[in-house]
Amino acid sequence: MRRQTTAVLSAAALAVAALLVPAGPATAAGNTLTVDVGTVVRPVTHVAAGGLYAVGSDSRPTTDQLLPLSVNGFTQPPPGTTHLGNGATQPCCDALSVAGNITRAGGQQLIRMPDIYPTFPYRWAGWPDWEQKVRTMVRARLAATTTTNIMGWELWNEPDWTWETAAAGSFHDGWTRTFRLVRSLDPVTPIVGPSWSWYDPARMRAFLTHARDTGTVPDVIVWHELGDMGWNDFAAHVADYRALERSLGISPRQISINEYNSLRQMDIPSVALHWMAVLERHGARDAHRAYWFEAGTFNGLFTTSGRPTASYWAYRWYGDMAGNIVRNVPQSWLDGVASYDSTRRIVNVVLGGDSGNNAVRLTGLGAFGSSVRVTVSSTPGTGRGTAVAAPTVLSSSTVPVTNGSVTVPVNGMTAEGVYQVLVTPAAGPTTSWQQVYEAENATVVNAATRTSSAASNGAYVGGIDGVADMRSHSFVDFVVNVPTARSYTMAVRYANGTGATSTHGLAYNGGAFSTVSYAPTAGWAQFATANVTVQLRAGYNVIRLAKGAPSFGGGVGYAELDSITLR
Repeated sequence: MRRQTTAVLSAAALAVAALLVPAGPATAAGNTLTVDVGTVVRPVTHVAAGGLYAVGSDSRPTTDQLLPLSVNGFTQPPPGTTHLGNGATQPCCDALSVAGNITRAGGQQLIRMPDIYPTFPYRWAGWPDWEQKVRTMVRARLAATTTTNIMGWELWNEPDWTWETAAAGSFHDGWTRTFRLVRSLDPVTPIVGPSWSWYDPARMRAFLTHARDTGTVPDVIVWHELGDMGWNDFAAHVADYRALERSLGISPRQISINEYNSLRQMDIPSVALHWMAVLERHGARDAHRAYWFEAGTFNGLFTTSGRPTASYWAYRWYGDMAGNIVRNVPQSWLDGVASYDSTRRIVNVVLGGDSGNNAVRLTGLGAFGSSVRVTVSSTPGTGRGTAVAAPTVLSSSTVPVTNGSVTVPVNGMTAEGVYQVLVTPAAGPTTSWQQVYEAENATVVNAATRTSSAASNGAYVGGIDGVADMRSHSFVDFVVNVPTARSYTMAVRYANGTGATSTHGLAYNGGAFSTVSYAPTAGWAQFATANVTVQLRAGYNVIRLAKGAPSFGGGVGYAELDSITLR
């Protein structure tokens, strides 16, 4: 978390200053982003669709504003926070007070423990004070028995410059002491860290060595990426971290970048796109837009009055992605993220970073027929102070497919703007609205994504086993979008290798649970279909299939989930 210790500039002034830092060269053109539709990188999980202090209350942004963004993870202050970030006059948005909003939108969150303190840098008041604060925070969370979306305790924030070694002792020893205290109170919730303000190989090696030797290795590794054009370094940071794990004999951890983007570039849409690209490409679990300004605006995706900005539309296009992230090869400053939803035959490419006349070349379109429909849209390079009601459609045309490929010109680009290239068969998507939702694309809580050639998209969710309490309940939340309010038949594609009928709880939009029964299948990852009826409202709905969840006594036996289909 970055807070200015000098006079706070207005958001508008900072937006103008940000635009003076170019996302790419002043003049560049003739570059091509190559998208290989046939090469899968990973399932779509919207890695970069998160934020630090991004949710300001149970209604800011509203759940309806969050749902189209396909949110992933957030970092929020702890229960009982007294923190006054970025000139705020009142503490806000502790994890428990915003939990309902985030859950309704399909998201999870980390709790940043040191934000119990009012100021930043934090003012250390001694070990008895800190340990009492830790006990208070953990007990408050444990008392929130219906809150299921806490995915980790962040023990400290940017200790490389906020930890007072002279008063508190070494950070390594402080980490161990705090880790053991939290574990004694809550042995279930993951612990994440060390949350350095930037990645330093020597510092990370020293920390991991100490953590390994004391049995306090974080469940999820966190660091921050906050430099101008820092996306250029992310691949090297991940590679170095993975090498450290191997050399120290530490099993692979998921990586969370719970602050990304710099102060000067925060409001440049194409810079956010660069971050999306590398975060997807190099294997982050989740990543959160940095908190440089006011809380509750999703860090500039909305104006302070709640209207969408230019950056919002870049994230909205990203949020629309379904199926798999597919391989793309950048050129010069031109980069992007691309997805392929094979059930609807939609390729969604979001790109930016260069100016002038450039192009997108798509290969692997053999299943689309002899021609495709291509729509090119743009969102401008304006910042957080300017509302943008909608993106601009630049062109829509039918293009012949040659040897399974097409090249789409994207002319008149600006280096700060972001562009979308949407490709479907010439007659349009195979269905007018999305009907198939893959479990591996959904919000997966206390379960695991696995791969199988028998799965409908090459992956499924297993290990949906937990029933003990709100920290270990296992479920999958599907965020679906339907055209009309009515009853729908929902086909659940599942596997049940127990040899007997098993069950899950089914609930939608926070309503009462019913039961879905799964007859035995030929084995695990051997799929069959169970049909149920659901009554959905027009627009977005959240459908939960659970082994264990609040207000549900727990399912019988076990089942794996591949997908749901609505008809």
